[in-house]
Amino acid sequence: MNNTMAMPAAGQLIVDIEDISLLKNIKKAILMLKGVTKVTAPRRPKLSSYELALKDLDEGRVYDYESLDDLIKEIENGD
Repeated sequence: MNNTMAMPAAGQLIVDIEDISLLKNIKKAILMLKGVTKVTAPRRPKLSSYELALKDLDEGRVYDYESLDDLIKEIENGD
């Protein structure tokens, strides 16, 4: 009776990257390694306009104005 397990034909490596701007360079570097045939990165789901608005609300990127005139004044001043 043989108790050995067969190695999988392909393996996976999961890497968490804090700075997403480095993703492209890291993918290139990994592809340079012997035996690496493919590097994929899961895509983030695209948020709808409504979901983006809720995220702005949660993160405090919302402004209140007393009137439309106040909003127009701020836009004209470039603040």
